[in-house]
Amino acid sequence: MNEFLPKGYIAPEVPSNYMEFAEGQNYFRALSSAIVGYQWWIENGEGRKPVRVRELDDVPEEFRNATNNRENARHFWAFTVYNYQAKAIQVLVLKQQTIMRAIEAFAKNPKWGNPKNYDLIVEKVKTGSRERDVEYNVIPEPPSALDPAIAELASNVPVRLEALYAGEDPFGTAGSTNAGAKAGKARRQR
Repeated sequence: MNEFLPKGYIAPEVPSNYMEFAEGQNYFRALSSAIVGYQWWIENGEGRKPVRVRELDDVPEEFRNATNNRENARHFWAFTVYNYQAKAIQVLVLKQQTIMRAIEAFAKNPKWGNPKNYDLIVEKVKTGSRERDVEYNVIPEPPSALDPAIAELASNVPVRLEALYAGEDPFGTAGSTNAGAKAGKARRQR
């Protein structure tokens, strides 16, 4: 029998600039302070893409009446992380209020403080058959110094989070929307 793909073929993992929560435990360390704002998705010739603004009043005129974006916009946080599973510097864009409230509570607690000083685990638990049927638990690890190898990797991977507001790649140079692939090798720990 003639096979379509070679015997034993396994699709390669494509590195991503963004951390996504998989089912189970997701370990990361925040490496930067968060930027905050509102985001919604639009369809364009290239597919769906997020639009992000600092304030709801910043929604560009061309989007204000198109799909009622003021009502569809969701509050977000975005910050740079070291993803322990991917062994990579990535951007985490949080929209889940339960996760945001938990991290904010830890940040305000003097015993925990700034989330850049400890690792976080976000546990994603499927609770039903629909994609949206999930719960998130946030577990902080005890405060600890950042691993020197991670600190060195982070210093070699420039991330410009403000680029998200302009629809640009935070791993690229100003005006770049697809330069993250070039940074991919540098942001992976060897």
